[in-house]
Amino acid sequence: MTALFEHSPWVEASADALPSTGNRHADLMAVVHAASPDEQLALIRAHPELAGKAAIDRTLTAASAAEQASAGLDRLSEAEFARFHALNAAYRERFDFPFIICVRLTDKAGILAAMERRLRNDRETEIATALAQIGEIVRLRLEDQA
Repeated sequence: MTALFEHSPWVEASADALPSTGNRHADLMAVVHAASPDEQLALIRAHPELAGKAAIDRTLTAASAAEQASAGLDRLSEAEFARFHALNAAYRERFDFPFIICVRLTDKAGILAAMERRLRNDRETEIATALAQIGEIVRLRLEDQA
């Protein structure tokens, strides 16, 4: 079974320890939103950079690899790879965590545009956006398991 959260089994374990509302996604996201700021940052930081080192050295989780491939991130030209690398570096420098977007809901051009646009956000906005995007990723992974 695919892990719903990247390298963060504590989210599912915490949700399993609470009474279920009957909505698995809502239960999981309630745990995420109730987590401490440090736990939320750890969850965000557990995600790989898009088209980053983990994609090159094949250490992505199977789910991440498939999701990145669905957006064509496994088939970048040298120029596209360089642009992703530069934007990833700028984003990490500004926010101190990787850029997160639900790649299954967009494409390469949409991802690059979002990276450029979101670089203008403040850190709190980006933390909230990253958590919302993680929620979308988890929603789609849950649908895949259904």
